[in-house]
Order: sequence, then C-alpha cells, then structure tokens
Amino acid sequence: MKNRTFTCIICPNGCDIAVEYDDEGYFRCEGNLCPKGEKYVLNELTAPQRTISSSVVVDGGELPLASVRLNGPVPKDRIFDVMKEIRAIRLKAPVKAGTVLIKNIFGFDSDLIVTRNVEKKA
Repeated sequence: MKNRTFTCIICPNGCDIAVEYDDEGYFRCEGNLCPKGEKYVLNELTAPQRTISSSVVVDGGELPLASVRLNGPVPKDRIFDVMKEIRAIRLKAPVKAGTVLIKNIFGFDSDLIVTRNVEKKA
C-alpha cells in the first residue's frame, strides 16, 4: 500500500486529501469536502493533466508579448512538447484576444488562444 497527500485545485476549498492506494487503484480517500476532490485524486493517480498559461512574442506591438493559454488540459507528460510549440510562435501586431493560434494541439481537445489584445506600436 502507498500513501500520498494531494492538495486539490478544483475548487476554492483547497482540500488536503490523503489517499491510500496500490497499483490496482486507490482504496481510501479522505479529507475532501466535496466529491470533486475524489475525482481529482483519481485523475492525478491515473492520467494527470494540466492547463498551460504562457506568452508569445509580438513583433511591432505596443507590448513585446501577448498572453496565451490552453482552453483545456493536456497530459502532464506532454507539457514540455506543448511549451516548445508555444515558444516557437511569433506574432505580428495587432493581436486580438480570442484568436486561436493552434487548434487541437497535438491532437488533444485543447486550443491555444490569445488572452490579451496587443495593438501596433504607434
């Protein structure tokens, strides 16, 4: 049996959840104040996922960077691959929030979108 503690990030409670599990799955979960915590722990043990927020270079903009984020999670073990793609992007001003830069990145149901307008440098 293995023991591990997770801090749930799903809701504002931030529960510390203790779980006792083995390689077949988890057996006991305690400390979660809502059912979402148990689901979060199960996902962390079997297929952890993360969303990413970052920035990309904007040429000729009033700001040098535009903020971007994924609108859905990707497997945790693919974060470095996704970041490599994000770092390769260079945009030309103007840039509009909501613009999809990469649709279904690496075949996952997650798009990279711009989250801040960057106007042309005056």
